[in-house]
Amino acid sequence: MSESIIHINELYKKYKDADEFSVNNLSLFIEKGEIFGLLGPNGAGKTTLISMLCGLVKPTSGSFSISGLTYEKNATQIKNTIGVVPQEYALYPTLTARENLRYFGSMYGLKGKELRQKVDAALEHLGLLKFADKQVETFSGGMKRRVNLIAGILHNPKVLFLDEPTVGVDVQSKNVIIDYLKELNASGTTIIYTSHHLTEAQDFCTHIAIIDRGKIYAKGTPDDLISQTPKAHNLEDVFISLTGKELRDDA
Repeated sequence: MSESIIHINELYKKYKDADEFSVNNLSLFIEKGEIFGLLGPNGAGKTTLISMLCGLVKPTSGSFSISGLTYEKNATQIKNTIGVVPQEYALYPTLTARENLRYFGSMYGLKGKELRQKVDAALEHLGLLKFADKQVETFSGGMKRRVNLIAGILHNPKVLFLDEPTVGVDVQSKNVIIDYLKELNASGTTIIYTSHHLTEAQDFCTHIAIIDRGKIYAKGTPDDLISQTPKAHNLEDVFISLTGKELRDDA
């Protein structure tokens, strides 16, 4: 029997001076072991939702729990339970890859031999060990993206939040990242993933929620969403059918 690891109940978020809710009466259950895609246009509420789940933004109202824990009662435990890989590089450019990762690992309480071994094993797994002692500012986008990923998973999180993990990378780096994420998922990590790469999401995710204007418009497996949408041949067709063709530019 499946087990929910994230419970979201009637969650709202309205920023100060905003006219609209960024997240509007959103309820969602995510099962343990899923690769769950949160997809939506610019300004749909994805980043706000992820920010609340990561404890960076407080909800206006509603509630949620992660692995049965809430920030009100178990903030430290939740922070040790989750990993976060932001879209922007969360790295110190003048430090080496190894120095960056040892620093971030130490923030999660890792130290000594265990930390050194975890860092080197992850660098080797993602093809970066020979560059371990070079400054991150000299790295390509794909290399930085891989170091960014390692920084979020050194402490073996139960739940991993990924915001556009393959944006701006070469095909080879993208494949290495996706394969590594699939291995993490197979070893028990639940993945929450946002992306504008709909073909990638269709192949990668076990379940998907399409979000727009702070609400969930559809939820299901990629195949189910495609089969339930008239004239849809792929996830992009489903996405356009639900969210429309209107441009979502934001300045």
